[in-house]
Amino acid sequence: MKIKKGDKVRVIAGKDKGREGTIERVYKKAGKVVIPGINLYKKHIKKNEKMPQGGVVEIPRPMDVSKIMIICPKCNKPTRIGYKLGKDKKIRICKKCESEI
Repeated sequence: MKIKKGDKVRVIAGKDKGREGTIERVYKKAGKVVIPGINLYKKHIKKNEKMPQGGVVEIPRPMDVSKIMIICPKCNKPTRIGYKLGKDKKIRICKKCESEI
């Protein structure tokens, strides 16, 4: 997967289209990511020690990687990711401005 934790991304499809956020968690096998504040769903919670009244809580759910694009830190545009071989490892690069991500 070309996207990692901490990358700044923009949603390109779905109910949160156009919103931006930073990736909090990556599920490689499922091909999904969690972005706080995006793809929120309501969950009903019973009374417990943490929430003595219970109630409805909004939680972020995993979103498919195909619905997001990484934002290049140099040109600040949504872009695809390419790779360039460095001395010891592969380096992720922006397809638009060829800068290192």
